[in-house]
Amino acid sequence: MKGYFVTGIGTGIGKTIISTILTEALEGDYWKPIQAGNLDDTDTDFVLNNLSNSKSKVHPEQYRLATPASPHFAAEVDKVNIALDDFSLPETDRTLIVEGAGGLMVPLNEKDLIIDLILHLELPVILVSGIYLGSINHTLLTYDVLRNRNVYIAGIVFNGPSNPPTESIILKHTNLPVILRVNDEEELDKEMVKRYAKLVKLK
Repeated sequence: MKGYFVTGIGTGIGKTIISTILTEALEGDYWKPIQAGNLDDTDTDFVLNNLSNSKSKVHPEQYRLATPASPHFAAEVDKVNIALDDFSLPETDRTLIVEGAGGLMVPLNEKDLIIDLILHLELPVILVSGIYLGSINHTLLTYDVLRNRNVYIAGIVFNGPSNPPTESIILKHTNLPVILRVNDEEELDKEMVKRYAKLVKLK
């Protein structure tokens, strides 16, 4: 099985819409291991409602936590223990897109972070970077953490208004291939997902 772990340089960076586009482009499967908060309108629901192909399967979350907070705290509130060894990839013959929660250093419990989950699942990473004041620093820090932990980075996705100076300096320091650029969009729907899915450049 082939798959990718979609992580971002922070929270609210657009991992879910990017994961939806990648799932559509690859006609793959989608899995978000941990959902914290918004259980009536989850990221998994968004992906399921905005795919157009008939091959993809959306797998249920392993942990559904009621509190919109860091997984370690949300699990504490729900009296749930998140254990790294309990995570295993869903079985599928298709490419699996796995969406993380927040950024790399988000805690799962008192010991483990999202970066530890990535290493546990042994998947290459697709890095989502936003375009905002401070995003260069956040992107390069995230890149360094991944490289220092020997995580293979398949490429980067820029999400937000085009900013060539920001993008060029990030690419100069990381030498990452650009998988996709997504602009600000008024409508995040099936048509938007299909349009961007055609632009994905992933080896």
